[in-house]
Amino acid sequence: MSGSSTPEPDLLKALLEPLLEDFQYWFERSQTLLESQPISFLSNEQQADLLARVLQAQREVQTAQLLLRATDGKVGVEAAVMVPWHSLVTECWQVSSRFRLERIQSQDSEP
Repeated sequence: MSGSSTPEPDLLKALLEPLLEDFQYWFERSQTLLESQPISFLSNEQQADLLARVLQAQREVQTAQLLLRATDGKVGVEAAVMVPWHSLVTECWQVSSRFRLERIQSQDSEP
């Protein structure tokens, strides 16, 4: 997180708030999947590790959201902080996509 010297905290808030909400949305969906379904192509350890990383990212995003609100948009989040979140969301999308594909394929192969 970094202080912002921008004269437009409203612009920062308008851009950052929805982005952080999107991260939370995708991490919550991933958490639900990882907690409720065995993922056949992940070992138990891999699934637990991915879930742990999602939960940690959720806490980090929540902290950023709280700071953004507490400072009325005067504190931003450095891109270097968000890059790992984006990578994790992408990884979760890939797992979810493969999970859905395998589920569809197994349903198609049932008599």
